[in-house]
Amino acid sequence: MFTRIKELCDRYDELMRTLQEPDAASDTQRFQKLMKEQSELLPIVETYRAYEQCLNDKEESLALLEEESDEEIKALAKEELAAAKKKQEQLEEEMKILLLPKDPNDDKNVIVEIRGGAGGDEAALFASDLYRMYTRYAEGRRWKIDMISVNENGLGGFKEVVFMVIGSGAYSRLKYESGVHRVQRIPETESGGRIHTSTVTVAIMPEAEEVDVQIDPNDYHFDVFRATGHGGQCVNTTDSAVRLTHHPTGIVISCQDEKSQLKNKEKALKVLRARLYDLEQQKQHDAQAQERRSQVGTGDRSEKIRTYNFPQGRVTDHRIKLTTHRLNEILGGDLDEIIDALITADQTAKLAGMSEGV
Repeated sequence: MFTRIKELCDRYDELMRTLQEPDAASDTQRFQKLMKEQSELLPIVETYRAYEQCLNDKEESLALLEEESDEEIKALAKEELAAAKKKQEQLEEEMKILLLPKDPNDDKNVIVEIRGGAGGDEAALFASDLYRMYTRYAEGRRWKIDMISVNENGLGGFKEVVFMVIGSGAYSRLKYESGVHRVQRIPETESGGRIHTSTVTVAIMPEAEEVDVQIDPNDYHFDVFRATGHGGQCVNTTDSAVRLTHHPTGIVISCQDEKSQLKNKEKALKVLRARLYDLEQQKQHDAQAQERRSQVGTGDRSEKIRTYNFPQGRVTDHRIKLTTHRLNEILGGDLDEIIDALITADQTAKLAGMSEGV
């Protein structure tokens, strides 16, 4: 581990020297690439330097214990030694995590698809609740929301809603949300007061660039139609809505949120690119059964990942057996408790897999 870290530290020092050269910024593209690499290496370099300082603190404390006869100073040295040992262990764990292979999609924007599943109108209503939850979470992290399409059920619910979350690290936080979300509550239309169980499917896909996915224009076609419902009167009076059909996969995408037909076409192609990229990732995910053991629910769309129980005010994430009674706060966008726990569990599983040679 330390050999690898020292190599990274040497590379960081080399980058710093290069970036400080007088003509470093003359090639903008190269300069930005070097700056990005330097920024990615900084956390491991800072952690390793803190680790080296910790080792120095340990040596000084041990020296004091050997050389000093004053009991008060020796007692203080023992405290400092214990603190340095504890910090050393913490920094070693941090370095192990920092050395884990980084998901290349982590810094990407994401396309989110939320669909009502079992439960009819109640599922559609909960789909709208999840949409609000994610948009509020995004607002709290200063990410931007860009609506792509929505299919309402007439009661304030969404049969389907597709939107993009634009912001640094969006995929790294939201990727664990893919799967089936189950809700248990008494629907507003239920006169007998019975608790119903409904489901909503959430798909989180990294935005794919053209370099990631090549799409042959001959493989798809667009139909145009007049938008209805969501979008306002000016949208509904022109044939601005588009329907994209991808022939090889049968994927159909409708987009009507923008007034401009061209912008709707651009958004539809973004969704198609993301879905094709996601399909390829799913194939790789399914092919790597061994690696799958060290992943926390980021691949199986049919996996029931979470239950929201309204009568008990409870949210349970089934993958990590986490239960919290903060239902209202979570639906209000306060997702960090769950997401942080999922990230920690994923890192722990991957570290265990590495130690076992997986």
